[in-house]
Amino acid sequence: MLEILFEDAHYVAINKPNGLLVHRTRIAEEKKEFALQLLRDQLGYKVHAVHRLDRGTSGVLLFAKTPEATAPLVKAFSERQPNKTYFAIVRGYSPEAGTIDNPIRPDKDHQHKEAQEAITHFTRLATVELPIPVGPYQTARYSLVKIKPETGRMHQIRKHFAHIRHYIIGDKKHGDWRHNLMFLEKLESPSLLLHAASLTFEHPFTAEKIEIKASMPENMHRLCLKFSWHNELAQQEELPPVVPMVPGSKG
Repeated sequence: MLEILFEDAHYVAINKPNGLLVHRTRIAEEKKEFALQLLRDQLGYKVHAVHRLDRGTSGVLLFAKTPEATAPLVKAFSERQPNKTYFAIVRGYSPEAGTIDNPIRPDKDHQHKEAQEAITHFTRLATVELPIPVGPYQTARYSLVKIKPETGRMHQIRKHFAHIRHYIIGDKKHGDWRHNLMFLEKLESPSLLLHAASLTFEHPFTAEKIEIKASMPENMHRLCLKFSWHNELAQQEELPPVVPMVPGSKG
């Protein structure tokens, strides 16, 4: 069962688990489960995606219940109106705060298209140095960052942190394989450590301000506690408490 975070007559939001695609794509036709299909089966009626999250990213994912409810929110996302907050664990000690303003070039299948404007704001919340050698270094440093993307390009956050060489841990395409391997082997962490924690938007039909929050996946939360980042997490209003997964549930 998918965790439902918000639902009314027009919209429904879930806390998407790591590894779940939003819908079927040409590059992942072998996958048999998708958020769109699972939510449809869970609710008993068709839903429509109004935005997307990468397969590896967890967190708030919003759907509309009708085509009429889909259009205004798709337009709002294209006009950068919703406010989105993510959290990530990245390689190295990132700057305390910054803005990454670097155009995003399309992936290989769309190389003919021009690079699109892409802007990501971030704040460093905490750091840790682990006594584990990675590559040529005898210790490994990491940061917990809060991220507010202004635009919503494909793989924007992952590409932007790769651009400043603070790769997101667990990112197999744009990350650092040595650190990914260390997290897998030493810390039993196989997933992308990027979480869409909150989404705020104006409801198209009621004009009400809607704020939806998603708790961190247990693995990412476990690592934050292991790195003694619990105080920093407690101060983040976008992060509700972690809800343990019910044994036997999908996710």
